[in-house]
Amino acid sequence: MAKKQIATNGSQNWTFLSNHAHVLVCIAKQSDLRLSEVAALVGIRERTVHRIVHELIDAGYISVTKDGRNNVYSVDLDKPLRHPLEADHNIQAIIAPLLKKVRRA
Repeated sequence: MAKKQIATNGSQNWTFLSNHAHVLVCIAKQSDLRLSEVAALVGIRERTVHRIVHELIDAGYISVTKDGRNNVYSVDLDKPLRHPLEADHNIQAIIAPLLKKVRRA
C-alpha cells in the first residue's frame, strides 16, 4: 500500500488537514474514484476510507448514487465546517482552493 509522502523535518510528521478532509478533497476532485484509489492517494487503509466515507454520508457532507455497479459521490459544498471555530464557513471554503490548479510562472 502507498504511504503518505510527507515532507518531514525531524519529528514533524503531521499535516494540516485530517484524513476526513483528504478523503473529501479526493472525492470532490473525482466523484467516481473507487475507495481503494482514495486509500492509495490519502495513504491510509481502504477500511479506514470506508469508515470515513460512511461518517461523511451520515453527517450529510457527501451523498452516493449508483452508476451501474459503481458508486458516484457528490460533496455538499454548502455544509458548514464542524468545529465551532470554523462553523461560520462552509466546506467550499477549504475545498474550492484545493481543486484549483496553480499556474506556475
